[in-house]
Amino acid sequence: MNFFNIIVIFSVLITSFSSAAEPVDKLCNVNLSAGFTMNESTLEFIQDTNEKITENKSLYKIIEGVNLFINNQRITLTDTQKELVNKYDKNIRQLVPQVKKVAIEGVDSAIEGVNVAFNGLLGEGNRIAEGLTKELMLVRTQVESNLSIEKGISVGTEGLEGEALLGKNFKQRIKSSVETTVLNSMGSILMSLGQQMISTKGSSLSFEERINKFSQSIEREIAVRTATIEKKAQELCADIVKVDTLEEELKSTVEPLLNMNVFTVTQ
Repeated sequence: MNFFNIIVIFSVLITSFSSAAEPVDKLCNVNLSAGFTMNESTLEFIQDTNEKITENKSLYKIIEGVNLFINNQRITLTDTQKELVNKYDKNIRQLVPQVKKVAIEGVDSAIEGVNVAFNGLLGEGNRIAEGLTKELMLVRTQVESNLSIEKGISVGTEGLEGEALLGKNFKQRIKSSVETTVLNSMGSILMSLGQQMISTKGSSLSFEERINKFSQSIEREIAVRTATIEKKAQELCADIVKVDTLEEELKSTVEPLLNMNVFTVTQ
């Protein structure tokens, strides 16, 4: 396996564990039948429409944690129903900082992995590590911004796999960053490889064997980091199941919500 094969493999692997938010959806098998928006005062569920319809339909919304509107009509609630609506609203809101933490830890782990791996092969300050770190820091900033209740959050039926969390064309951006940094760093890469070849003279391991060993260490490191993030994402499943359970309770006590089912969670 040559150096450029490793670059391709690493770009695929780094993309996979940079998308650290994705396992939250996948591990819990969360399906959304509607999108939702959230800000400091309002949680609103919106019907998924086709592209020909420019205005989305509001299914129901909760304002200030206790006021329920269905099809934009305020619903009179008993104290018990208000308590349940408030609990439902709080549990959904509490998921935001948890998901944000997992996502950011995933990106931070990716940044650390990039630097450990490429600095180990090409030395400190190499352009590949610097270029990928810069791109991943932009992703981190995007996650910080997009998962902010203060600024408002919008999630479609595709859940956390959509562009709302990691930004548009995330995987393509990472792939392009790898390709660009490799091309822009060709001279320093060849120089570093030349130095590595000279330093391996008299070594029991050939340069090719060292590259293969390095490739294997990358895969092990990413596997460990990915497992750690996925474990933390899995811990969110119990809280997401609670939201699904509360939705069922809400449907059974507020008749106009009976036929609405936004969250479906299977484990």
